[in-house]
Amino acid sequence: MAKTAMNDLLKKRMTASQQASELQTSDEAYERLFREAPPPGSVQICSLPLDKLVPFFTADIGFRPYTTDQLEAFAEQLKEEGLLVRIIVRPTTPEGRYEILAGHNRTSAAKLAGWEVIPAEIVDADDARAIVIATSTNLIQRQNLSIIERGKAYKALLDAKNRNGQRNAFEKESFGDNRQRSSGGEEDTSFGESRQRYNARKLVAEFFGVTEYEIRKAVKLTLLIPQLQEILETAPKRLNLACADLMADYDMESQEVFVEMCSIEGYQINKATMQHIVRQCPPPKADRQPLYAAWREARDKAIERMTAPPKKITFNRKRFAPYLDGLGSDKEIEALFLEFLRERAERR
Repeated sequence: MAKTAMNDLLKKRMTASQQASELQTSDEAYERLFREAPPPGSVQICSLPLDKLVPFFTADIGFRPYTTDQLEAFAEQLKEEGLLVRIIVRPTTPEGRYEILAGHNRTSAAKLAGWEVIPAEIVDADDARAIVIATSTNLIQRQNLSIIERGKAYKALLDAKNRNGQRNAFEKESFGDNRQRSSGGEEDTSFGESRQRYNARKLVAEFFGVTEYEIRKAVKLTLLIPQLQEILETAPKRLNLACADLMADYDMESQEVFVEMCSIEGYQINKATMQHIVRQCPPPKADRQPLYAAWREARDKAIERMTAPPKKITFNRKRFAPYLDGLGSDKEIEALFLEFLRERAERR
């Protein structure tokens, strides 16, 4: 077989393998998370017009698109090699539009390359499966995802799992169960919902090979307003993770004040400052003036600590070694030094 033909065959095999892997991974994630196989549905392979595709809108999964340079390089690759892995979509409207579940960057690069259509796999997926397809392969394959990107993806999965659990519970409960809850069973419901959320986080952690703490921390950071998320992701020296975690406990108006603080030149908010602010202005809500008062107080204390004389005086023992021979312990040397200073002060 000619070398060119062999390369084409290997490329086709790789394409089929990657495509199967993308779908298989998402189906495995769905089965692990929901404890059941994905709902059966038809699958259709075809080429779709690019102007019929819309970005994923079912949930805020938060993955950032490729940069312009990355897309231009990707577009050149598409021109030379074609598309190795089809995008995955699902029909959304009777007008023939499709929601992209996997392949936003492939779609953007295809447009940049001047394509009018793109190879696609149309799946019949409900919202839960759509969210799993849209998040799972990115979480596994893209190692450079920021903590905010991961947090939004985890949150979308957890919300889908919790909605599914609540729907199943509603479908299975009896009339008596409904009546009991309406008569004052909220305590049990709250406990059940908490346990459901805990179970969902545990299942997601196990599948993606992370800890529940990592998921909880990443999801909490999605509570930051967009401006703080942007600073955290693009300028970590102005806002570190420890401070961002504390800011996420506040409401939107309070967080807007933190955006102002992060923008002040020459002063970076550190963990000690944020801890002082939290003590003085406990979350979830604090007005602008008290927040700034606590911030200035923490800043002044930090400056005071930096300019204060050291609590201990240290000497290079080697330089004093010829004079210390025969003297006793460090306490005796300290007493001798204090006596010398007193005598010197008295002679002034």
